[in-house]
Formats: sequence, structure tokens, C-alpha cells
Amino acid sequence: MQIGLDSFVATLADPITGTLVDPQQRLRNLLEEVELADKTGLDIFGIGEHHREEFLDSAPVVLLAAAAARTQRIRLTSAVTVLSAEDPVRVFQNFATLDLISGGRAEIVVGRGSFTEAYPLFGLDLHDYDSLFVEKLELLLKIREHLHVTWSGTHRANLTRQAVYPRPLQNPLPIWVGVGGTPKSFARAGSLGLPLMVAIIGGEPHRFLPLINIYKESGLKAGFPPESLKVGVHALGSFADTTQKAADDYFPGYRQMFSQIGEERGWPPVTRAHFDALCGPTGALIIGDAETAAKKILHYNKVLGGISRLTIQMSPGNLPHVNALKAIEILGAVIAPMIRKELGVTSPNPIVRD
Repeated sequence: MQIGLDSFVATLADPITGTLVDPQQRLRNLLEEVELADKTGLDIFGIGEHHREEFLDSAPVVLLAAAAARTQRIRLTSAVTVLSAEDPVRVFQNFATLDLISGGRAEIVVGRGSFTEAYPLFGLDLHDYDSLFVEKLELLLKIREHLHVTWSGTHRANLTRQAVYPRPLQNPLPIWVGVGGTPKSFARAGSLGLPLMVAIIGGEPHRFLPLINIYKESGLKAGFPPESLKVGVHALGSFADTTQKAADDYFPGYRQMFSQIGEERGWPPVTRAHFDALCGPTGALIIGDAETAAKKILHYNKVLGGISRLTIQMSPGNLPHVNALKAIEILGAVIAPMIRKELGVTSPNPIVRD
């Protein structure tokens, strides 16, 4: 199992003091976090894509390229690229360039996005939400497979044996599909034989097993071998020396962010009781000391029938930078080795000591 982190580069005010972090300093903090993740032995770091005031990740490939220059072994991915609102040619070119800069460490997780701001921002009709993604994913995969591309569609100008450069170091460049809870999305990823990243931010993880089974069944029906149908999970979490401290540190920012989003979407108010339930043994949040977190990760692996990747997103907690670094240290130096030992696996990107 690959273990890593995702970040939306949140810039919300400190939930206790109300202090805002300077955007330039927040980006410096992000790069320090990626560097530490690399040094502590984590396998992957992902950066999301949003077009909102509270996130600094509207240009994730730029941030990933900066991270590539400061790291040696950690894989670098989007989390996710809002493909519906982007040109697949530029997406491929950007990530192929990142792959060359990083020495073959780039990946793409494509999705439709859980927020809709990108659609009017780039002149797109939200009614085309699904067709935009389907068509653009088809083109992206065709570009990955062929240097010269002939293609026609509805949402982009046609291509007639046009070459797309540069080509990445990896062949093929890894492309995952990020999904929420729509069965059709799971089936689509399976029918294409693409690895799956499932966002689980609430409820209980076992409820996603039927959807993962749809993915696997669709892949097998399409002729893909079982070993190629990899399942990853994007979850929320954080770590500290004690479970109580981890929860107490995370909750204020979690309540702040989800209350804000909840007002937009009509969700009920965030309560500490609900949060504590999600932190419990079967809940979605992976928050605690190293032993508690490791047990929760192993629980995810068990109830979902085995997962290939787990990435933790700490952004909703809006943690002070020093707390975030501490959590990364615990995840990379303590939790990840515990998980690998329990599962009898080694890191796919082992640290090389001088």
C-alpha cells in the first residue's frame, strides 16, 4: 500500500485567533511539508485544484513542479485535476513536463470536481458537467497512447494527426480517476481499466465496498486483469502524540471549513459529537496517535477488500504549520512503517541513505 498526503493549500483564518496566513508564507509552508514528506519516507503527495478564495491550489502543476525541484523520491500527483474545465492537450503537456522535471514521478488524478466555480470561470455550461468529463477523458487517454492524434468531439476543436509534445518519461503516464459516490463514475473507471481514487470524507468506509465492486466488475467485464484494477482512497485525517490532542487540534478548523461549505450546500451544522463519531473505530476520519491511526488504516484496507493507496488530507483541520509538520513526521516515520510491516510489504520508493 502506498501512503501519502493530499493538500488543498487551505488559507482559512486561524479558527482560534482569526489570524490569516500570508499567501506567500502558506506556499513556503506547503513546500516544506512536501520536503518533509519525502524525507520521512511517504510515497506520494497530491495537490488539489480549486478556484475559491480559501484555497491556493488553482495552479497545482506549478506547485508540483516547485515540489519536484525540492524532493528526490516522492511521487507527485494532482488531487484532482478538474478535467471537465481544462484542455486535455494542455493537461497532458503540463504533466509530461512535470514528469521530465521530476525524473518520472508525476501522476494525474482526473475528476469533475466537487465544487462548480471552474465552470462559469472558464465559460462552460454546468449542464454539460458529465459530457465534458467523458469527452475530455477520452481525448486525454488518446493523447497518452499516441503521439499523433486524430480526434473529434463537441466541446473542443478537432485534431487531425497533430503531435502533442513533450512526451513524458513514464510510458504510460499514470492516470487515475477520482470519484465520489456515483455508481456510474465507478463503472466508467472500471470499463476504461483506470486505477480508482475514492474520496471518503464522511460516514463509514465499508459503505463504499458495493461501489468498488461495481468498479471491479466493470473492469473484469471489459477484459482488464484484476491486478490492474487498483483502488486508492483519499481520506481526511491528522496525527499527534495522543489521540485526544490530534482530535482537539483538528476539530476547530474542520468545523470552520465544513460549516462554511455546509451553508452553501444545506448541510446540518457541524457538532463535536458527530466529529467524534467519525473519529471512532469505524468512522471515516483517520485522526489519532500512531497506533490508533494505523488501526484505522488497516480497517479501511480490510472493509474495502484491499487498497493500493491511501492519501490523507489535513487541510480541513487548518493546522498551524508546526502541528502539520509534526503530523507528517508521525505519518511517514511511524505509521507508514507500521502499516507496511503488518501487510508484509515495503515502500515502492524506499529512502536511500547516504
